[in-house]
Amino acid sequence: MEYNSVRPKLVLKEYGRHVQSIVENCLAEKDPERRNQFAKEIIELMGQLNPHLRNVDDFKHKLWDHLFIMSDYQLQVDSPYPIKKREEIEKKPERLPYPQSRIRYKHYGKNVEKLVEKCVATEDPEKQAAFTQCIGNFMKLVYQNWSKEEVNDLTIKNDVRLISKGQLEITEDQDIGSLARANKFKPSNNNNMMGGNGNRNKNKHRNNRNKNFKKRR
Repeated sequence: MEYNSVRPKLVLKEYGRHVQSIVENCLAEKDPERRNQFAKEIIELMGQLNPHLRNVDDFKHKLWDHLFIMSDYQLQVDSPYPIKKREEIEKKPERLPYPQSRIRYKHYGKNVEKLVEKCVATEDPEKQAAFTQCIGNFMKLVYQNWSKEEVNDLTIKNDVRLISKGQLEITEDQDIGSLARANKFKPSNNNNMMGGNGNRNKNKHRNNRNKNFKKRR
């Protein structure tokens, strides 16, 4: 018995070992015309084995790229598309920079700090006050979702002052609990069904069962 561990490595596993062997036979073909026809037939076979590629833009182009990859870029045929080099196909994407900034209040997240920075930069006092109130509302909602407990408005106001380094202030007349209240008392469909018709149906069923029991006695 021949194990896969002793066989040549599959380049693209989704096409299987048989297609890989056919590609190798195409490489060994010396007649250019027959090799071109051989390559076209392989492309048709690859398309039938992977019909999901038909939903991909330029799926034929992708099939030809896969053919050259399986041939280790050694196949010499007349491709209807520009033949890509190994460097183009195997080029690794550039590494994305990872943010290194420290988040002081992790339960609020980085976006809150960015909102505070933008609010501090707002020159119009009225807009800045409204912006600050919106931030406070959002912070209270996030805090309650994080702690699962009620939070004092004073805590949120102090956190706004600390994050903004004393440049933002939430006044006493500004309501910062509207989002938290809406989130807390938002009824769900399941609760309505169980709390309304569901309970009435349960009581009705219980009463009918008691009546039937009394009749039997």
